Amino acid sequence: MKKILLTLCMLPLLIWVQGCAPATYEIEGYKASSMNPDIPVPTNAKLIENIAYSDHPTLKEGVKYELNHIGGEQGLYPPMDYFQKLADTGWVELEEERLGHVHFLKKDTTVIAIEIREDTFQITEMIDDAAF
Repeated sequence: MKKILLTLCMLPLLIWVQGCAPATYEIEGYKASSMNPDIPVPTNAKLIENIAYSDHPTLKEGVKYELNHIGGEQGLYPPMDYFQKLADTGWVELEEERLGHVHFLKKDTTVIAIEIREDTFQITEMIDDAAF
């Protein structure tokens, strides 16, 4: 009888905790970025903006994609499987250059910045030899 009573008392707490579980994102595969074919992006990410930096001293061009929950709550949890895919295709993260939500990666002579937010990510190609 005590077990049944305890279970009934704990049931509302368990339902509440389950409802508080963080939402997750899903990557269904990868395709080439519309900006640079060497940069993989999730196939289910929706292109929402092409960005041109005509007179910026360090930024070349960028693209912004939408993918629900890619960065976790408030963009605090970078998508490790996406960064692993980037590494598998030759991109090396410049960890010492990371600035909060912005991760810098390099492949050959190309440097990109990837800004991860809760439901979006932006990829920006840097001008060659740009200072961080």
